Amino acid sequence: MSDARPSREPGKRTLLLWRHGQTAWNVERRFQGKTDIPLDDTGVAQAHRAARLLAGLRPTALLASPLRRAADTAQALADITGLPVQYDKDLIERDGGAWEGLTAREIRERYPEEHAAWQPPGGETSAQVAERVGAALGRALDELPPTGRLVVASHGAALRLGMSHLIGLPEETWERLGGLSNCCWSVVTEMRDGGWRLAEHNAGTLPEPVLGDDRTDNGA
Repeated sequence: MSDARPSREPGKRTLLLWRHGQTAWNVERRFQGKTDIPLDDTGVAQAHRAARLLAGLRPTALLASPLRRAADTAQALADITGLPVQYDKDLIERDGGAWEGLTAREIRERYPEEHAAWQPPGGETSAQVAERVGAALGRALDELPPTGRLVVASHGAALRLGMSHLIGLPEETWERLGGLSNCCWSVVTEMRDGGWRLAEHNAGTLPEPVLGDDRTDNGA
Protein backbone atom coordinates (compact mmCIF):
# COMPACT_ATOMS: atom_id res chain seq x y z
CA MET A 1 0.00 0.00 0.00
CA SER A 2 1.33 3.40 -0.93
CA ASP A 3 2.04 5.82 1.90
CA ALA A 4 3.09 8.71 -0.36
CA ARG A 5 2.55 12.11 1.18
CA PRO A 6 0.03 14.38 -0.54
CA SER A 7 0.85 17.62 -2.28
CA ARG A 8 -1.77 19.57 -0.27
CA GLU A 9 -0.55 22.43 1.89
CA PRO A 10 0.47 21.12 5.33
CA GLY A 11 -1.87 22.08 8.14
CA LYS A 12 -3.81 20.90 11.16
CA ARG A 13 -6.81 19.30 9.48
CA THR A 14 -9.14 17.08 11.49
CA LEU A 15 -11.20 14.26 10.00
CA LEU A 16 -14.06 12.84 12.05
CA LEU A 17 -15.48 9.56 10.74
CA TRP A 18 -19.02 9.06 12.02
CA ARG A 19 -20.99 5.85 11.67
CA HIS A 20 -24.74 6.11 11.07
CA GLY A 21 -27.38 5.48 13.72
CA GLN A 22 -29.11 2.17 14.35
CA THR A 23 -31.39 0.49 11.82
CA ALA A 24 -33.84 -2.40 12.12
CA TRP A 25 -31.43 -4.59 10.19
CA ASN A 26 -28.65 -3.79 12.68
CA VAL A 27 -30.85 -5.08 15.48
CA GLU A 28 -31.76 -8.19 13.46
CA ARG A 29 -28.05 -8.66 12.61
CA ARG A 30 -28.76 -8.59 8.88
CA PHE A 31 -26.02 -7.68 6.43
CA GLN A 32 -27.04 -4.32 4.96
CA GLY A 33 -24.27 -3.49 2.52
CA LYS A 34 -25.48 -1.17 -0.21
CA THR A 35 -29.15 -1.91 0.55
CA ASP A 36 -30.79 1.42 1.45
CA ILE A 37 -32.20 0.79 4.94
CA PRO A 38 -33.43 3.82 6.96
CA LEU A 39 -32.71 4.63 10.58
CA ASP A 40 -35.15 3.23 13.12
CA ASP A 41 -36.49 5.36 15.97
CA THR A 42 -33.49 4.57 18.15
CA GLY A 43 -31.16 5.48 15.31
CA VAL A 44 -32.85 8.84 14.83
CA ALA A 45 -32.46 9.59 18.53
CA GLN A 46 -28.82 8.48 18.43
CA ALA A 47 -28.15 10.80 15.48
CA HIS A 48 -29.64 13.80 17.25
CA ARG A 49 -27.75 13.08 20.47
CA ALA A 50 -24.44 12.64 18.66
CA ALA A 51 -25.05 15.71 16.53
CA ARG A 52 -25.38 17.87 19.64
CA LEU A 53 -21.99 16.62 20.82
CA LEU A 54 -20.28 16.95 17.45
CA ALA A 55 -21.55 20.47 16.92
CA GLY A 56 -19.31 21.48 19.82
CA LEU A 57 -16.29 20.50 17.73
CA ARG A 58 -17.20 23.28 15.28
CA PRO A 59 -16.95 21.31 12.03
CA THR A 60 -16.32 23.30 8.87
CA ALA A 61 -17.61 20.77 6.34
CA LEU A 62 -19.98 17.79 6.19
CA LEU A 63 -19.76 14.85 3.80
CA ALA A 64 -21.92 11.72 3.70
CA SER A 65 -22.74 8.50 1.95
CA PRO A 66 -25.98 8.97 -0.01
CA LEU A 67 -27.58 5.90 1.60
CA ARG A 68 -30.43 7.10 3.82
CA ARG A 69 -29.09 5.81 7.10
CA ALA A 70 -25.90 7.85 6.68
CA ALA A 71 -27.47 10.84 4.91
CA ASP A 72 -30.10 11.27 7.64
CA THR A 73 -27.43 10.96 10.33
CA ALA A 74 -25.44 13.74 8.66
CA GLN A 75 -28.55 15.89 8.31
CA ALA A 76 -29.02 15.90 12.09
CA LEU A 77 -25.68 17.71 12.38
CA ALA A 78 -26.43 19.96 9.41
CA ASP A 79 -29.64 21.11 11.09
CA ILE A 80 -27.63 22.32 14.10
CA THR A 81 -24.59 23.79 12.35
CA GLY A 82 -26.21 25.18 9.22
CA LEU A 83 -23.54 23.49 7.11
CA PRO A 84 -24.65 21.89 3.81
CA VAL A 85 -24.16 18.15 3.41
CA GLN A 86 -22.15 17.04 0.39
CA TYR A 87 -22.51 13.44 -0.84
CA ASP A 88 -20.07 10.96 -2.36
CA LYS A 89 -21.27 7.59 -3.64
CA ASP A 90 -17.81 6.16 -2.94
CA LEU A 91 -18.66 6.38 0.77
CA ILE A 92 -21.45 3.78 0.60
CA GLU A 93 -21.10 0.55 2.55
CA ARG A 94 -19.33 -2.56 1.30
CA ASP A 95 -21.21 -4.38 -1.46
CA GLY A 96 -22.36 -7.54 0.30
CA GLY A 97 -23.37 -9.45 -2.82
CA ALA A 98 -25.36 -12.58 -1.90
CA TRP A 99 -25.12 -11.79 1.82
CA GLU A 100 -27.27 -8.66 1.77
CA GLY A 101 -30.47 -9.15 3.74
CA LEU A 102 -29.24 -12.33 5.40
CA THR A 103 -28.76 -12.68 9.14
CA ALA A 104 -25.39 -13.55 10.64
CA ARG A 105 -26.59 -17.10 11.30
CA GLU A 106 -27.83 -17.52 7.72
CA ILE A 107 -24.49 -16.37 6.35
CA ARG A 108 -22.59 -18.86 8.54
CA GLU A 109 -24.87 -21.73 7.57
CA ARG A 110 -25.19 -21.05 3.83
CA TYR A 111 -21.70 -19.79 3.07
CA PRO A 112 -19.29 -21.41 5.56
CA GLU A 113 -16.17 -21.11 3.38
CA GLU A 114 -16.89 -17.54 2.31
CA HIS A 115 -17.75 -16.64 5.89
CA ALA A 116 -14.41 -18.01 7.11
CA ALA A 117 -12.64 -15.83 4.54
CA TRP A 118 -15.09 -12.94 5.11
CA GLN A 119 -15.69 -12.57 1.38
CA PRO A 120 -19.33 -12.18 0.29
CA PRO A 121 -20.06 -13.96 -3.02
CA GLY A 122 -20.58 -11.34 -5.68
CA GLY A 123 -19.51 -8.56 -3.33
CA GLU A 124 -16.45 -6.38 -2.80
CA THR A 125 -13.20 -7.48 -1.23
CA SER A 126 -11.87 -5.65 1.81
CA ALA A 127 -9.07 -4.22 -0.33
CA GLN A 128 -11.54 -2.84 -2.88
CA VAL A 129 -13.55 -1.13 -0.14
CA ALA A 130 -10.42 0.29 1.49
CA GLU A 131 -9.18 1.77 -1.78
CA ARG A 132 -12.59 3.18 -2.78
CA VAL A 133 -13.35 4.83 0.55
CA GLY A 134 -9.77 5.88 1.19
CA ALA A 135 -9.72 7.66 -2.18
CA ALA A 136 -12.98 9.46 -1.34
CA LEU A 137 -11.55 10.63 1.97
CA GLY A 138 -8.38 11.79 0.25
CA ARG A 139 -10.33 13.84 -2.29
CA ALA A 140 -12.33 15.50 0.46
CA LEU A 141 -9.22 16.31 2.46
CA ASP A 142 -7.60 17.86 -0.61
CA GLU A 143 -10.45 20.39 -0.63
CA LEU A 144 -10.24 21.12 3.09
CA PRO A 145 -8.45 24.28 4.30
CA PRO A 146 -5.33 23.74 6.46
CA THR A 147 -7.31 24.23 9.69
CA GLY A 148 -10.54 22.60 8.48
CA ARG A 149 -12.60 20.07 10.40
CA LEU A 150 -14.45 17.58 8.21
CA VAL A 151 -17.19 15.26 9.49
CA VAL A 152 -17.91 12.24 7.27
CA ALA A 153 -21.08 10.21 7.94
CA SER A 154 -20.79 6.73 6.50
CA HIS A 155 -20.85 3.04 7.45
CA GLY A 156 -19.00 0.67 9.75
CA ALA A 157 -16.97 -1.44 7.33
CA ALA A 158 -16.51 1.42 4.88
CA LEU A 159 -15.08 3.71 7.55
CA ARG A 160 -12.84 1.15 9.24
CA LEU A 161 -11.32 0.02 5.95
CA GLY A 162 -11.11 3.49 4.42
CA MET A 163 -9.46 4.86 7.55
CA SER A 164 -6.97 1.97 7.56
CA HIS A 165 -6.05 2.83 3.98
CA LEU A 166 -5.77 6.55 4.75
CA ILE A 167 -3.41 6.14 7.70
CA GLY A 168 -1.29 3.58 5.87
CA LEU A 169 -1.97 0.38 7.79
CA PRO A 170 -0.96 -2.78 5.90
CA GLU A 171 -3.87 -5.05 4.98
CA GLU A 172 -2.81 -7.85 7.32
CA THR A 173 -3.40 -5.53 10.30
CA TRP A 174 -6.85 -4.20 9.37
CA GLU A 175 -8.74 -6.66 11.56
CA ARG A 176 -6.82 -5.43 14.62
CA LEU A 177 -8.79 -2.20 14.44
CA GLY A 178 -12.12 -2.65 16.21
CA GLY A 179 -15.45 -1.70 14.66
CA LEU A 180 -17.59 1.38 15.19
CA SER A 181 -20.79 1.19 17.22
CA ASN A 182 -23.87 2.93 15.85
CA CYS A 183 -23.44 6.71 15.84
CA CYS A 184 -19.92 6.55 17.26
CA TRP A 185 -16.91 8.07 15.54
CA SER A 186 -13.18 8.05 15.03
CA VAL A 187 -10.96 11.12 14.84
CA VAL A 188 -7.97 11.31 12.49
CA THR A 189 -5.60 14.26 12.73
CA GLU A 190 -3.00 15.58 10.30
CA MET A 191 0.68 15.06 11.08
CA ARG A 192 3.49 17.47 10.27
CA ASP A 193 4.62 15.40 7.30
CA GLY A 194 1.12 15.41 5.79
CA GLY A 195 0.27 11.91 6.98
CA TRP A 196 -2.55 10.97 9.34
CA ARG A 197 -2.74 9.76 12.92
CA LEU A 198 -5.68 7.98 14.59
CA ALA A 199 -6.43 10.13 17.64
CA GLU A 200 -9.70 8.55 18.84
CA HIS A 201 -11.63 5.43 17.89
CA ASN A 202 -15.23 4.37 18.54
CA ALA A 203 -15.78 7.45 20.68
CA GLY A 204 -19.06 8.99 21.79
CA THR A 205 -20.41 6.45 24.24
CA LEU A 206 -19.30 3.82 26.70
CA PRO A 207 -18.34 0.58 24.92
CA GLU A 208 -21.30 -0.94 23.09
CA PRO A 209 -21.76 -4.01 20.88
CA VAL A 210 -20.99 -3.38 17.21
CA LEU A 211 -24.13 -4.44 15.32
CA GLY A 212 -23.46 -4.17 11.63
CA ASP A 213 -21.90 -5.43 8.42
CA ASP A 214 -18.31 -5.29 9.58
CA ARG A 215 -16.45 -8.44 10.53
CA THR A 216 -15.32 -7.05 13.86
CA ASP A 217 -17.47 -8.40 16.67
CA ASN A 218 -20.80 -8.31 14.82
CA GLY A 219 -21.86 -11.82 15.68
CA ALA A 220 -21.54 -13.07 12.11
